[in-house]
Amino acid sequence: MKHSWDELDQYRGKLFSGQWPTIIDLLLMTEEKFGERNSFTVFNPDRVTLTFTELLDEVRRVGSFLGEVGIKKGDRVVVNGKNSPQWAIAYLATLWAGGVVVPLDNQMHSERVQSLSAFVEASFFFGDQNVIEALDTEKEWVGALKGMATIAGSITGKPTIEELKPKKERERVHTEENDLAAILFTSGTTGSEKGAMLTHANITSDVYQACDGMFLSLDETDVLYALLPLHHSYCCTAVLLESIKHGAECVFGQDIVVSRMINDLSRGKVTIFMGIPLLYNKLLNGLLKQVKKKGFFVNTLIRTMMAINGFTKKYLKANIFRPAFNKMLLSKVGLDHNHILICGAGPLCPKVFKQYQQLGLDCIQGYGLTETSPILTLNPVSKFKIDSVGKVFPLVDMIIADPDEHGVGEIRVKGPNVTTGYYKDKKNTAELFDEEGYLKTGDLGYLDREQYLYLKGRAKNLIVTEGGKNVYPEEIEDLFQLHTQIEQILIRGYQEKADIPGEAIEAVIYPSEEYYAEHKVSIKEDLEKIIAEVNQQLPLYAKIGRLTIAEEAMDMTSTKKIKRNTVTI
Repeated sequence: MKHSWDELDQYRGKLFSGQWPTIIDLLLMTEEKFGERNSFTVFNPDRVTLTFTELLDEVRRVGSFLGEVGIKKGDRVVVNGKNSPQWAIAYLATLWAGGVVVPLDNQMHSERVQSLSAFVEASFFFGDQNVIEALDTEKEWVGALKGMATIAGSITGKPTIEELKPKKERERVHTEENDLAAILFTSGTTGSEKGAMLTHANITSDVYQACDGMFLSLDETDVLYALLPLHHSYCCTAVLLESIKHGAECVFGQDIVVSRMINDLSRGKVTIFMGIPLLYNKLLNGLLKQVKKKGFFVNTLIRTMMAINGFTKKYLKANIFRPAFNKMLLSKVGLDHNHILICGAGPLCPKVFKQYQQLGLDCIQGYGLTETSPILTLNPVSKFKIDSVGKVFPLVDMIIADPDEHGVGEIRVKGPNVTTGYYKDKKNTAELFDEEGYLKTGDLGYLDREQYLYLKGRAKNLIVTEGGKNVYPEEIEDLFQLHTQIEQILIRGYQEKADIPGEAIEAVIYPSEEYYAEHKVSIKEDLEKIIAEVNQQLPLYAKIGRLTIAEEAMDMTSTKKIKRNTVTI
């Protein structure tokens, strides 16, 4: 059986040694094959594009400068800013100099940015103007830096990344597959971030597995869109590095603002779009809202066309109404050139998944976590299962630990993409792995006979009812995805009877601001009606028994997951 990584045989022993290439090896292989093709593009507002040869020149220039100011193999370099070609150049240039990239969330409070930079003993700092201006220059770690540069904006007395000019260019510092490439801090409340250490092999093995066989099909003619934050492993691996591996173009988005996103998708002619459930729900709701506005006849016609197209696409491999959908609907949101939508950072509601399929778009779900570089499963386009988050990657050994009577247990994994542990954190590293060396994901799920994974939720979020039944809050939350009246929902357990240890089910809802403004008087009654509708789909023990309406939006991570342990109402 052929695999995507078979192509490495021609480079092994010449460009690199060992089983897996480094990230810089990926860039060098692609530049050799596709030097004149577009690599990075941004619309700001005019189009600016680099070819792969120009990208390599930029990486060599900045990487040489880093070496010149004293960055050595293994030194940590912080990159903190919004998505941009300059962000990616800083990332790659760090690796060219033999350094270790430490990408930080650009929405992180400055105090955390500074404490984490000090914790990793940063040697160089790349940041957006506002990030650098907020730094306390009196801090010891700032004084120990070998340099600092802006990747967006400018500050008097500080160079921009474009102004970093080495006295002479240097060849890349030799690194190997097991050398550390990045330290990625997991999302958490203040003070609880853990730095997952990822080697070059961790990351590049994941890049190759994602495009192996039936999984992700792309080539140098594709255009990917980096909209989600690049400091997050999902976008960095699956968009930025996947595009580099294939010689595909990467268009950089800077904010999840729908109007700007549609402009980027349209002008960039994006063919592969990776998003999160919240984003896909909003796009679909916007499309279906427009259909409803056209009246009963047109609405019925389009819905019928969708049903027919979904059937012919799945069973006859014929996407018969896609041209019509492109013209009528998809072009309005910049998806008329798109052939694959990939959803991560949480499961997509099966109903939403199905409707995108009916519109002629291949919709793929995946599952993973920062500590696994991140992808562990993908739902193949040709053999997708609508309720699954995908088939386990070929080199990943996944087991279900301590399964219950339904086969549900903790998901645990081994594989070339699994972290070696947390940076300077022996305690949490020891707790991360079981006695057989499997990484404990903390997620609950089950596998079918064909190695497709079905996700139930986080073990720590599990609700145990009075009758001893397990309730997975994420599954209930997913049932609300298409209710536009609701901006955020959190399902949690509460102690209904003080003398009984079991929990009942509560919904904490933050209504959409638009809906709240128009229905302020009836909001509680309206939300209770929605809950009653959802309750009809749930077994008796999982029905929602209490509603709490949040007056303010709940804190979220950069991938739009509610930070459950910060919700205090």
